[in-house]
Amino acid sequence: MRDRLGPNFGWLWSAYAVSTYGTWIAYGAFGLIAVRVLNSSAFAVSVLEAAGPAVAAVVAFALGPWVEHRAKRPVLVAMDLIRFAAMASVPVAYALGLLSYGQLLIVSVVGGSAGIAFAAASGAYLKHLLRGDHLLVANGRFEGTAWAATAAGPPLGGALVGLLGPVVTVGVDAVSYLLSALAVLRVRGGDVASPRDRASGLRPADLRHGWRVILGDGVLRRLFLNSVLVGGLIMATAPLLAVLLLGQYHFPAWQYGLAFGVPALGGLVGARLSARLVARHGRHQVMIVFGWLRAVFPLGLAFVRPGVPGLLTVIVVEGLLITCMGVFNPISATERLRRIPLSHTVRVLTTWSAVSRIVQAALVVIWGGLATLTGPLTAITIAGVLLLATPLLLPNRRRTVSTASVASASASVAADGSGCPSRRCADERYTSEV
Repeated sequence: MRDRLGPNFGWLWSAYAVSTYGTWIAYGAFGLIAVRVLNSSAFAVSVLEAAGPAVAAVVAFALGPWVEHRAKRPVLVAMDLIRFAAMASVPVAYALGLLSYGQLLIVSVVGGSAGIAFAAASGAYLKHLLRGDHLLVANGRFEGTAWAATAAGPPLGGALVGLLGPVVTVGVDAVSYLLSALAVLRVRGGDVASPRDRASGLRPADLRHGWRVILGDGVLRRLFLNSVLVGGLIMATAPLLAVLLLGQYHFPAWQYGLAFGVPALGGLVGARLSARLVARHGRHQVMIVFGWLRAVFPLGLAFVRPGVPGLLTVIVVEGLLITCMGVFNPISATERLRRIPLSHTVRVLTTWSAVSRIVQAALVVIWGGLATLTGPLTAITIAGVLLLATPLLLPNRRRTVSTASVASASASVAADGSGCPSRRCADERYTSEV
């Protein structure tokens, strides 16, 4: 399948794979460094985990228009090099005895901002490189790689931390970005950039444009709300599940790792099945079915109890959830890219990612307070109940139109810059999300 997609996609995919594995190997390293090396308080660690990504999301809003109007391949390389420099500064400062909490916070913001810009630019570049069904296959490959890295990265990182300490895993992450940049440089062929009057500079309207495209299109708006709420509610329960399993139920660390490492393999399976299911049943039907399933299974966490039965419950529930996400995500990613005009892809994806991160950070804080009042299991159950309503936001079949109609509408958007060819477009067109 890689040969069918061409060598350019192969190098882009390789860049994504190496940086994703590096990220997951270093997962949680900043928190460990803050505790073990800098002796930071629990509150300081919480601020580092939440504030860094949230501030990065705000910074990324300003980066969106800048990335939009530049060739994407140099932007990808630049963002990788920025992340390499930021991450590499941590082991260097540690070796010199200069590492501080403030540096960790700055690196978190810089790395997160560059990561959002990289993701948006790569989405636009992928849309430039591939067309039609190849886009779905490519997104399936990305999804499978992400879940494979999720399953393998933390155990490898944990082994490195045990042998050499958490600072070394940050160094591995830094090297992964350098390798990613080298892979992107191997991509050949054309590039894509949205033109703009050089004299106009950065205008406030540039920062709002991603919002206008999303909110001005009924289908994108529904997909956006669904994506943000599902991701936010699922992420809000992650720290609570850690408190429940490790604190109240006293699961050993290896069992906790097993409970989240094994289910990640379901994402790899789902990603490989995604294109086949679409070919047999159609994009819309598969998206709706698995959109509902990914909202239903998290409620199973309400039945987690101590001991082996509780461990098996977590593994089964998380495995089913992640398998459904593995099927759903490539379809939604492909449909969202198809719907967004190429000239506006970066700003829309930047807005999408930035708002998602901000909402996730907010919901983590809210659910932490809710768990304090009601207990972790009750708070997890409430999130599961709320998730049951999220599939109602998915677009229905009667709004489906052909890919050709979407392409025609996109051309109209590119021509008038409005984000929607007419006020009725929200009711007349359809495709889906990332």
